[in-house]
Amino acid sequence: MSDWLVLATVMAAACAVVLVVTVLSQRRLQGAADGPAPAPRQETPDVLEYMVMMVGVVYAIVLGLAIAGVWEARGAAQDAVRTEAQALHEVTQRAQVYPADYRERLRTDVDAYVNEVVAGEWPRMIDESELSPRGAELLAAVRTSVAERAPSNELEAQAYQPMLDQVALAEDARSARAEGAGQTLPGIVWFGLISGAVITVGLIFTMQIGRSFRELLLAGLFSALIAFLLFLVWDFDAPFGRSGSESADAFRQLFPGATAP
Repeated sequence: MSDWLVLATVMAAACAVVLVVTVLSQRRLQGAADGPAPAPRQETPDVLEYMVMMVGVVYAIVLGLAIAGVWEARGAAQDAVRTEAQALHEVTQRAQVYPADYRERLRTDVDAYVNEVVAGEWPRMIDESELSPRGAELLAAVRTSVAERAPSNELEAQAYQPMLDQVALAEDARSARAEGAGQTLPGIVWFGLISGAVITVGLIFTMQIGRSFRELLLAGLFSALIAFLLFLVWDFDAPFGRSGSESADAFRQLFPGATAP
C-alpha cells in the first residue's frame, strides 16, 4: 500500500468517525426530547471553551515540535548521504593522477561498495534500522586500496593525503547514517501524540456541535487535519524513507554505473 493511499485512508477514516459520532449523538438527543420539536441547544460554559482552547494550543505546540524534530532528523540524514557519496566520488576523481591499472582497481572497489549500499544496505536500513557488515568490509577495502598505494611522483604525493581524508570523511558520514537509520521519536512521544489527538478531537463534542452542514464540515476538516499531521510525523519519523531507496539518489547520480540494474 502506497503512502498516499494510507494517508487518504487515515484522513477519510478520521473524518468519518467524527461525522458518524456527531450524527448519532444528535439523533439520540432528539429521540430523548419530549415532543416532536428538537431539544434546545445549551450554551457552552465559558470555562469549558477556555479549557478546550488551551488543550488545542498545547497539543498544537507539541505536534509542531514533533514535526520540526523529525524534519530536522531527515535533513541531517540526507546531508550524511550526500557527504558520503561526494567523498567517495572525490576519491575516484583525485585518483586520476595514478596509473590506469590502479585507477581501475580503486574504481572497482568504490563501485562495489556503492552497489552494496544501494542494493543491499538500504533495504536493511529501512527494515532493520541497521547497516550491513558487508558494507563496512567493502569500505575498509577502499581505505586499504588508498592507504597501501605509495606515491611514486609529486602529483601522486599531492593527491595521496586528500584521498585518505576523503575516505575518512566517507567513514564518518557512514557512521552518521548508521545513527540515523532508526526512528527519531521514542514510543512515549508517540503515545502522547496519539492520546493528544484523541483528546483534541474528542473535545469537539463538548462544544454542543450540531448537524448543520457548516458544523459537520468544520468538524470533518478538523479531524482530517489532525490525521494528516500525525501521518506527516509518522512518515518523516523514518529519516531514510519507509519504502524503496529514493533517499539514496546521491549515490545514483554520482555513480550511475555502479547502481545500474
